Amino acid sequence: MNSLTTISSLPDFIAYFFIFLLGAAIGSFLNVVIYRIPRGQSIVYPYSACPQCGSAIKAFDNIPILSWLILGGKCRHCKNPISLRYPTIEFMTALIFVLIFWQIGFNLFLPICFIFVATMIALVFIDAEHMILPNVITYPLLFFSMMVRFVFPLLFGASYFTDLKFFPLNRLEDYPAWLVSILGAILGAIVGGGFLWLVGEIWKRLRGVDAMGLGDVKMMFGVGALLGWRLTLLSIFLGAFIGALAGILIITRQKDKGFQTQIPFGIFLGVGSVVALLFGEQMIRWYLETFF
Repeated sequence: MNSLTTISSLPDFIAYFFIFLLGAAIGSFLNVVIYRIPRGQSIVYPYSACPQCGSAIKAFDNIPILSWLILGGKCRHCKNPISLRYPTIEFMTALIFVLIFWQIGFNLFLPICFIFVATMIALVFIDAEHMILPNVITYPLLFFSMMVRFVFPLLFGASYFTDLKFFPLNRLEDYPAWLVSILGAILGAIVGGGFLWLVGEIWKRLRGVDAMGLGDVKMMFGVGALLGWRLTLLSIFLGAFIGALAGILIITRQKDKGFQTQIPFGIFLGVGSVVALLFGEQMIRWYLETFF
């Protein structure tokens, strides 16, 4: 990995440190999103409070990761436990941000990756707890992805979107980059959301039960629009593979060994999308060079 290009000439570890702090702060905000959006609450007001006693959380008790450790995982006022989920999400977001920075360095696409990953984390944890993927997140994700695919080629070039180098988009090199990028976004959205919808529809007609929620479809519309059709297919494959392993583990632990257990698929699609964003092209290249 080449030395990172940073805004200043500070050593790389300083940049990593600040990226970690940024990720932890974003993770703290994601905790608010994950808790409030499924409950129909504003993510802006009121300020954070203990869910047990309702006491407002002071700024010095709301420092990501650190405050939870200092308080021993308990509310300062009522002494009730504070869920381990809060520092976990903060720490996980911070680590993933550092990983993104390590992978792509400091460039114009870095904030886009941060926003995309933060959205995936929010959707994963909301789906895990409530088995929903809220429209208030999936619709803006699609809009955001389409805007990025339109604006970036106009202002910064199309090199950030790897799908443009491959069929069928590489056949359109005589057209404006922004137009090819938008077509790639549409193709990716169709591949992502359309594929899941088709699988769900086929399963419903064969078995008479819903196998795929529309939330998953809407989520993958946004993922596909940003990542393009290649990385989107990889995201779905990784999600299905990880989900299958998790499903087998859950079924083997159940007393009732039936196969009707509902597993929120958005969790695994979100994980697969983040992996595809970070390592997708390397994984595809390795697969093609190994087996073809």
